[in-house]
Amino acid sequence: MTFEILDERPEDAALIPPLLDRTFGPDREAKTVYRLREDLAPAAGLGFVAVDPEARMLASLRFWPIAIGPAPAILLGPLAVEPMLQGRGIGRALVRHGLAAAKRQGVALCVVVGEPPYYEPFGFENAQARGLILPGPVDPARFQVLELRIDALEGVSGMIGRAEGADPDPDWLRGGAVA
Repeated sequence: MTFEILDERPEDAALIPPLLDRTFGPDREAKTVYRLREDLAPAAGLGFVAVDPEARMLASLRFWPIAIGPAPAILLGPLAVEPMLQGRGIGRALVRHGLAAAKRQGVALCVVVGEPPYYEPFGFENAQARGLILPGPVDPARFQVLELRIDALEGVSGMIGRAEGADPDPDWLRGGAVA
């Protein structure tokens, strides 16, 4: 399969939500990570799409600014690949590209809620075991962290919050679906 990875283009913004619905289903927004991203803009310069030779979008990946206590970090996701094209390496290529771009920007920490067998080859490890807490319901095995800079987690632990420092609304902590 031939594809190219590009920075997310303005015209992609309208195509991403339907792709996410096809990939994850319409109830995806009830998950804890969506609440963390709610009303935030994606991290600047960290939105990417995979396109075919005719420039049609095949997949997308965004990162979001978050904080772990006072430490800035990013949240990976959602990563979405057209369902009939999954398993062809498009998603993995997007993740490699996105993590490399984040590292070039000087980002030290990246968090994801996803399948461990998919994300562990990139270096992600269990976040809860490293002392991190995600507000709201989450499957602890799927909650993972990656140090993009050596020893970036040194002295960093605690609750993940919104980048602008806003406290999460306690009502959504009780109502979110398990991520």
